[in-house]
Amino acid sequence: MTAARKYYAVLCFVLCILLMTIFKSWMYIDRFITKTEMKEDNCCEWKVTNSTIAALEDNRTFIVAPYFDNRESKITRVIGIVHHEEVTALYCWFCCQPDGEVHVSRADIDVHSDRFDFPYGAADLLCAEPPTCDPSYVSIHSFPNGNIEQLPRFEIKNRKPEPFSADFTVCISTMFGNYNNVLQFIQSMEMYKILGAQRVVIYKNSCSPLMESVLAFYIAEGTVEVIPWPITSHLKVSPHWRFPKDGTHIGYYGQITALNDCVYRNMYRSRFVLLNDIDEIILPAKHPDWKTMMRSLQEQNPETGVFLFENHIFPN
Repeated sequence: MTAARKYYAVLCFVLCILLMTIFKSWMYIDRFITKTEMKEDNCCEWKVTNSTIAALEDNRTFIVAPYFDNRESKITRVIGIVHHEEVTALYCWFCCQPDGEVHVSRADIDVHSDRFDFPYGAADLLCAEPPTCDPSYVSIHSFPNGNIEQLPRFEIKNRKPEPFSADFTVCISTMFGNYNNVLQFIQSMEMYKILGAQRVVIYKNSCSPLMESVLAFYIAEGTVEVIPWPITSHLKVSPHWRFPKDGTHIGYYGQITALNDCVYRNMYRSRFVLLNDIDEIILPAKHPDWKTMMRSLQEQNPETGVFLFENHIFPN
């Protein structure tokens, strides 16, 4: 091969790499920052949606809460529930202060694999935030175009992390079926406190009047935080964890979504977050409480961020 041909081959290779880089950059921009527009009035001042679960117009997408997440890149992570086949495109409409400028980003829809054959499942909607601002609010839409005034608006949580207010927070999976096992609940609550829990978060769909009184006691004490969980207003729920092919939409009253939300809700509020059913207790075998147990485990596993504990079931 002559020197000219070698030069030509190298030049073609460099041009191909350059074109691929430009194409990838264009794809990134097209996917994440698709539109910028100005509104005459400040959309950042419109009413914020306060519902724990908010349905979008398609009735196939349900938003729980958006959270700022900059662990790997500057994104908003929206916790939600979607139909695993029928929801194929969603867009985050960010409102930037002080002018109310709107940036639209296409969401990466990550439907959790553990939906156990139900048509709906927990999902993370990952949206790149605009590089020019730190938005406080976001709306979710099925299209990159439309009228933002007609979209529900959500406050982006975790934008300003605060010092931990608890060492241990227990996230209880959904309370449903007019739950009335007061004795079991009190036993678990008192045991959690002995072991070191400062906060217990409960996603409540329904419970008995007596259970309401017990919850009120622990709320006043400062131990319990109740998150309303009106999932039955939006979906046909099943009390089972695996799809029984009976026309229901989601299993176990959306437990996976609730626990996923609880993790991010407490990411900057609690040093440790425990995911439990109300009849489960992580009981240390060699330590008096969770604090000393976790100190020991972290010393043995300094690079570990998640610990799984073996489950032992004692039949009634």
